[in-house]
Amino acid sequence: MKRGLVHRRAAAALAMASILGAGTACAKDFVIHAGKLIDGVSATPRTNVSIIVKDDRITGVQSGFVTPAGAEVIDLSGETVLPGFIDMHDHPSSNGDRRPLNRFVQTEGDAVIAAVGSARREVETGFTTVRDAGSGPLTLPAVNRAIAAGSIVGPRYWPALEPLGPTGGHGDRLNGLRPDISIAGRDAGIVDSPEEGRMKVREHHRRGAKVIKIMPSGGVGSIGDDPNHMTMTYDEMKAIVDAAHELGMKVLAHAHGKKAIDTAVKAGVDSIDHGTYSDAESYKLMKEHGTFLVPTLLVADAIYQNAVKSPETLPPTVAEKAIAVTPTMIGNAGRAYKAGVKIALGTDQGALSGRNKAEEFALLVKAGLPPIEAIFTGTRNAAELLGDSENVGSVQTGRFADIVAVKGDPLADITVLQQVDFVMKNGEVLKQNGTMLR
Repeated sequence: MKRGLVHRRAAAALAMASILGAGTACAKDFVIHAGKLIDGVSATPRTNVSIIVKDDRITGVQSGFVTPAGAEVIDLSGETVLPGFIDMHDHPSSNGDRRPLNRFVQTEGDAVIAAVGSARREVETGFTTVRDAGSGPLTLPAVNRAIAAGSIVGPRYWPALEPLGPTGGHGDRLNGLRPDISIAGRDAGIVDSPEEGRMKVREHHRRGAKVIKIMPSGGVGSIGDDPNHMTMTYDEMKAIVDAAHELGMKVLAHAHGKKAIDTAVKAGVDSIDHGTYSDAESYKLMKEHGTFLVPTLLVADAIYQNAVKSPETLPPTVAEKAIAVTPTMIGNAGRAYKAGVKIALGTDQGALSGRNKAEEFALLVKAGLPPIEAIFTGTRNAAELLGDSENVGSVQTGRFADIVAVKGDPLADITVLQQVDFVMKNGEVLKQNGTMLR
């Protein structure tokens, strides 16, 4: 009887494995013939290169067009090939609609629906790895599982779950509401002491977070708080950073004001995201500590356009803050680059926002980065900040086979990155000849 039960359970497990794996394409051996290769390592492109792919990894990068026995040839000899793009500040569960009423009618169910659509759009625009900068407690882990099972198409996400910040800070969902209103789950991101910070980091890690986000300054898209104000203490930040680093997680800090930026850098955060009011002293501190800047220019431009054209669609106080902050954010990216601060790409836009996320490359060039350096922000620099350079961010032997291609030369016209023609992730072709395959 026990033996029959074991057999039935084994059969059920095999059936479930078959179901979960049904959407995953069988691994193949490929050779990609790249007319031009920007490999995420060298500033000088290579021409006429063969990229050999076995299963989910790159096993060789050779000069000339070769065809190993048994490999399927993908002819990109007329295109520029690059590593899959990496977005280091994204909100996959956002649908891009900032209307105030959404705070009262949208649930985590809506967030999951948005994230599934966003995941597909990420890949369609060439982003194969994405660091979440804040989402609900269930959304991103569930989406990651669905992507791994092959049920849906999407990048590899690094979930942050709820951002950690103080009462009344940028992440407090009660801001701007009547004092008698309560919101379920709001406390999951509230930190008002070093002890609470350590506890929340450990809880997030237990629930599947791979990165921690903190909110040490006010923000632009929130009601009533001031981007210039520092809203967390050094001790709170330091406790969170130390707890996260002990668990192998990195910490990104949403920070606009100079005091919050400089204090977060001293506390050991791995990146300053936005960094609007940084100055020469801030840049010096960031270089000394190895802290990255993630400028998030696309969201700055998007919310600025929204504030100028349709301010009534934004929550109270947001439009005036956006108009004041945006020009400084864009100028700051160029100044930081010239000062030698390491830059990584982040859009701060869900892929369903209506803007092409690859516009961030062009905005970085407009801010003063050379085209190749702008490309590096979304490839090798982002991989370094992620702590995963051995797997992503470059076209090299041993890396995941995350590869994109565009028609044209992005070093001559950076906007061609907004028209991705080919996408491979983990050795699976997801987009070819400009068309998604599943």
